[in-house]
This record gives sequence, structure tokens and C-alpha cells, in this order.
Amino acid sequence: MTEKVKKVVLAYSGGLDTSVILKWLVETYQCEVVTFSADVGQQEDFSQIEKNALKTGASKVYIEDLKETFVKDYVFPAFRANAIYEGQYLLGTSLARPLIAKRQMEIAKEEDADAVSHGATGKGNDQVRFELGFLAQDPQIKIIAPWREWDLNSRTALMAFAKKHDIAVPTTHAKPYSTDWNLLHISYEGGILEDPWKAPPEDIFTLTVSPQEAPGVPEVIEIHFQAGDPVAINDRKLSPADFLRELNRLGGRHGVGRADIVENRFVGMKSRGVYETPGGTVLRAAHMAMESITMDREVMHLRDSLIPKYSTLVYNGFWFSPEMNVLQKMIDETQKNVSGVVRLELYKGNCCVLGRKSDKSIYSEDFATFEDDDVYSQKDAEGFIRLNALRLRIQKMLGTNS
Repeated sequence: MTEKVKKVVLAYSGGLDTSVILKWLVETYQCEVVTFSADVGQQEDFSQIEKNALKTGASKVYIEDLKETFVKDYVFPAFRANAIYEGQYLLGTSLARPLIAKRQMEIAKEEDADAVSHGATGKGNDQVRFELGFLAQDPQIKIIAPWREWDLNSRTALMAFAKKHDIAVPTTHAKPYSTDWNLLHISYEGGILEDPWKAPPEDIFTLTVSPQEAPGVPEVIEIHFQAGDPVAINDRKLSPADFLRELNRLGGRHGVGRADIVENRFVGMKSRGVYETPGGTVLRAAHMAMESITMDREVMHLRDSLIPKYSTLVYNGFWFSPEMNVLQKMIDETQKNVSGVVRLELYKGNCCVLGRKSDKSIYSEDFATFEDDDVYSQKDAEGFIRLNALRLRIQKMLGTNS
């Protein structure tokens, strides 16, 4: 027997999975379904999404513009940490899920709904991210995860269900990719990409031109930072969302930010994904360059040692955990002096730092120069080296070194 449910709030993208789920929830639970679509920069036709949701059986539709919140409160904090998962993934999908889950739970409370639902599969990371977000807001909420309940166990079966019920969906047999798009990135999984030997078709890319087709002339840009966050491009101040949108345009025009990754999912399996993160790729390079002249060495090394932990927490869905809260506060403390300007060159898929400057710089040309100086006696280095070599010398003298 299906547990009785009065009202469900569904995270609804309007894609294949959630379109089918909307109809399935109505039929299976015979309940009211409210859909929630978050605009985090995916450039969808939200008026059409609303029409499709109502046609498919939604009793009410929420569509909310969360782009500024997404970039300001989720993307920028992660980039202050230089977060990157397994050395390549800039966490585009991972960062959007806690925001969506939090707002979905707020709507569930407003609507007096007794359940929430999502379209994540039982094999992926998103089910964990959504549900940890839900339960962090309401430990008693009922969660319906159709992929863990129904017998529609393939996208081919979903497309057949959609056709049977006259549900309009964007996925076709020719392009059966699962995509996630927001202001930070767009990802592609499934279809031909499930074979890690096969190259992604050029026609799947959306945000970036092929590096081979990018302009033959480099473009130089400047990014201004204030306390670890970017605030302007080429002296033009922009809101967080507008900043990332413009940096996506600039990076994408030059083919910057493509990544083809086989990553380790939290649930235990490996997964191949193709990502476009043009603005994020440029931003991370610029932020690290800004830090290089404004952060103390030991503070930087301590923060850098925590990047894998921070990134894994984001990837695995622990955005609202107490350990994440502590990490973020510590990282934000390291960013107080990360202010200034970084100059970069974009060219044929590459992003190269050309220069950096800051009123808070702790780089001193007087100290680092190879010319004569009055601040450093090179003779002092001899004692420094001998003190650091003491334990090595003792090991050798006692014959205990391996």
C-alpha cells in the first residue's frame, strides 16, 4: 500500500525525469502536487515550464529567480575556498542543490505540504544532496524519491511513459543526455558519454566554442577583488550574477572551461561527466593569483590543506553541516586582505595570469630582488640551512636513515 500523502512539493526542472515524476506522483499517490522551479541561470523558457507543469497535473507552480542568491551565497563562498573536487570539478551542480532544497522546504512549509520530491536517481549524488538539505531543514519531512520506487528504470522507459501521457519533454533518443545547467556550469551525462573512451560530440557544448574555433587574437581582461570576492571586470562593477554571466561570456568565447571527467560518486561508483565552466575556470585562476600576493604563507598552506575536505563536503551534500559552517568561517577569515586586481589573457582554451597588484600586497620587490638590497643578508641563509639539516645530519651519522 502506498503511504497516504496530502500534498507534495516537487523540485521541477521541466526535463524528462521531473515531467514524468509529476504525472507519476498524481497517479500513484493521488495527491496534490505543487511544483517548484528555481531559476539559477539555466536560460530556460520558464513560461513554457509553467504551462507544461499545469498541463501535466500540477495544482500550483512556483518559479523563482534565485540567481543572485546562488552566486553570492553559494558560488562565491566556494571560490573563496578555491574549492575543486578531485582536481577538476568546480562543483557547479553540487553548489546549486542546497539552495534549491532550502527554498523547496520553505515552500513546503508555506503550502502546508507533508512531503517533498525530487528527480534524482538512486545511483547518483543529487539524491543525497537534496535529501540532506531537506532533512537539515525539517527532520520529520516525508521524502518521495520516485527513482527508488517505480519500475521505470531507464530513460527509454521514461520517454515511452511521456509519449503515452502526451507529456512534452526535451530529451530525444538521438540526444539522451542528462544535463544540469546553472550560472556556474552546464554538465552532460549519459548516452554516448557512458563510454569513457568516446569523445564528447562537439554539438553538445553550449557555453563554450571549440578552442580550435576560438578567436585567433588573445583577449586581456582585469578582475577586481574585494575581501576574496570578485566585484568588477575591467573597472565595470557588476552584481554577483551579472559578474558570472559576463565572465561566462568572455571565457566561453575563447573556449575556456571544458572538462571531461571520470569522477567518484559519493554512493561508490565512478561516473563520466562532461562540464563547461568558463567563468568559474577564469575566476579560480584569478582568485589564486590574487591570494598569491596578499595571503600569508602559513595561512595559505593551512587553507589549501582543507580544500579537499571542503570540496568533498560540498560534493557529498553536507552544505548545512556543522563542520561546513566551521570551515567556511575559517576560510572567510583568510580572505580579509584578498583585494586588488588580476590581469589575465584568454586565448584558445587557455587562461593565463599576466599580472596582479594590490594595496594589501605582502610581496616586496625589495626583499625578492636579485639585485643589491639592504633588507636581507644572504650569509644568514647558511645558519638557516644548517639548522634545518640538523636532523638529517644526525640520521646519517647514526646510520638510521633509510
